[in-house]
Amino acid sequence: MNEAYVVGHINVIDPEKWARYRQQVPATLAPWGAELVFRGNRAAILAGDDCHSSIVVIRFPDCAAVNSWYQSAAYQALIPLRQQAAEVILLSYET
Repeated sequence: MNEAYVVGHINVIDPEKWARYRQQVPATLAPWGAELVFRGNRAAILAGDDCHSSIVVIRFPDCAAVNSWYQSAAYQALIPLRQQAAEVILLSYET
């Protein structure tokens, strides 16, 4: 079984709403055995173009857990707040 990762490329629009969203996400991850690997702000662009200022990486046991988390009622309920708070691109990767 391969681990899977969700990578989010982020531009915050409303810091207060983003803080509320970030506070609620961990509870949606726990049932799927996911863990936050890191959050960070871009230090430099070394090659290519990128318009996002922040990143998040979350590790999941497998792709099925990623899909179950994303489709869960708990996470789906947070999507409107996320959309108001930031421009986010979410990608999943399998190792």
